[in-house]
Amino acid sequence: MSTKKNGKKESVTLREKKLANGNISLYLDIYRDGKRSYEFLKLYITKASTPLEREINRQTRATAQAIKAKRQIELQNNEYGFNSQFKMDTPFLEYYRKMCDDRAKNQESRGNYQNWFSCLKHLERYCSEDTTFRDITPEWNEGFKSFLDTTGKDLHKLKYDDGKPVKPLSQNSKVSYFNKLRAAINQAYDDRIIPINPLRGVEGFKQEETERVYLIFDEVKELAKTPCRNAVLKRAFLFSCLTGLRKSDIERLKWGNVENFGDYVRINFKQKKTGGRQYLDISDQAVPFMGERGHDDELVFSGFKYSAYLLLELSKWCMNAGIKKNVTFHIARHMKYSNKLYFSALQSQICR
Repeated sequence: MSTKKNGKKESVTLREKKLANGNISLYLDIYRDGKRSYEFLKLYITKASTPLEREINRQTRATAQAIKAKRQIELQNNEYGFNSQFKMDTPFLEYYRKMCDDRAKNQESRGNYQNWFSCLKHLERYCSEDTTFRDITPEWNEGFKSFLDTTGKDLHKLKYDDGKPVKPLSQNSKVSYFNKLRAAINQAYDDRIIPINPLRGVEGFKQEETERVYLIFDEVKELAKTPCRNAVLKRAFLFSCLTGLRKSDIERLKWGNVENFGDYVRINFKQKKTGGRQYLDISDQAVPFMGERGHDDELVFSGFKYSAYLLLELSKWCMNAGIKKNVTFHIARHMKYSNKLYFSALQSQICR
């Protein structure tokens, strides 16, 4: 069944797609305003061997036909997709760039901005400035997944071998970029730009399993005994070992967040990563690493700002301590010890 609007043919066709398991998926092929889109109905025809199974399949087809008829009426009445309520003609890249800009301006999410920006560079190659949310379909999203599978990093520096990039995107990069697209589309759905989320049924990339690096107690003991050219780095790193606090939270920790309650000390802070309020009671061994108490608005670890330079200093410190592992500040928070006997012997060494 089809209709015409301004001389253009518009139609809704019920189609079938055979799945790997032998079942048949029913979906609508919708042609409107010179563009084609697809609506997957989540309705399936199964292999029927009994009268009951055949009756279920018959009812499933009847349901699909009813949805098709409803969509056709919506086309005739210019109501398909509830366009009067939604803004499907919003330019996609323009919307995504605004989300990037919002994260660049927001102190809490600025650390994640580079991943959003990197994903934008790939999206600009995958689609055009004319792409609107009307074009964002499940097939479009699957296409972007395929694009990430075949593209590479640092394309302006890339050399090709037999048509394939020498440096393809890592699995974790593909996970990250597709998750950024997912976040943008989910936000557009929440903003009532699109009436149906085209990510339904679209699976993302699976996270690559990597070997996690840990420090053992003896290695932390060696670090405590080994001099470090950057004193605040040493204090902050070992403080993280004892408390499990992230580097981003250590950077922002102020004396106003440190409260004394009789015989113990509590940190009251807002996590940068999650935005949630957290209360953390710290051990007696961790307290000396903070140094002499300052004013409430002063940073506890003044001068500690994680950077490429500080990462280099961390690597040198670890090498001098005889540790050959690829140590980053992140692994310190996985060394949280609660056994006071472990660190009683270290405390005097750490606080030198």
